[in-house]
Amino acid sequence: MGNLFGRKKRSRVTEQDRAVLQLKQQRDQLKQYQKKIGIQLEKEREIARQLLRGGKKDKAKLLLKKKRYQEQLLDKTEVQIGNLEKMVQDIEFTQIEMKVLEGLKIGNSCLQKMHEIMSIEEVERIMDETQEAVEYQRQIDDILAGGISQEDEDAILAELDAITQEDVELPEVPAEPLPNISAKEKAGKEPVKNTPKQEMVAAS
Repeated sequence: MGNLFGRKKRSRVTEQDRAVLQLKQQRDQLKQYQKKIGIQLEKEREIARQLLRGGKKDKAKLLLKKKRYQEQLLDKTEVQIGNLEKMVQDIEFTQIEMKVLEGLKIGNSCLQKMHEIMSIEEVERIMDETQEAVEYQRQIDDILAGGISQEDEDAILAELDAITQEDVELPEVPAEPLPNISAKEKAGKEPVKNTPKQEMVAAS
């Protein structure tokens, strides 16, 4: 448990990040030095002016020589600051390029896996089936849009009749043969009708 909770978290700061931070710190230090020297030069120029007014030309000249040397240092400092800023930009741009390359690498790996799952033959088969379905639908649309001929209409009606007859249920035919009935049997089974004469005898 102690090792589990005591494990140090992995820092996300890379060596490039540390290098950029150090370069920016050096740049800032040079800028502070540059600002400090600039203020000092203004003061020395004012002092040289006062020395000239006091007739101390040699001291004023010596002070201006010192000032000139410091100005040359400022120029060198400016060049160093420019170099540091360029290096920082190069490192940061390289980091961006590395992220882009890493993204391209991941994307390429995903594409390769997708290509393994779906081959060119599979894609061509799907495209052919899709084209066939589109063509079939187009033919249906053309038929519906342009109407059908009388011959096609007759064929459709005949097919409908055939389907209707298939759906009608006919009575089952008995398995045993039916008995033959003679003409006399048919006559004997006919009911006797009462004539008007018989009705009058019955009434009397």
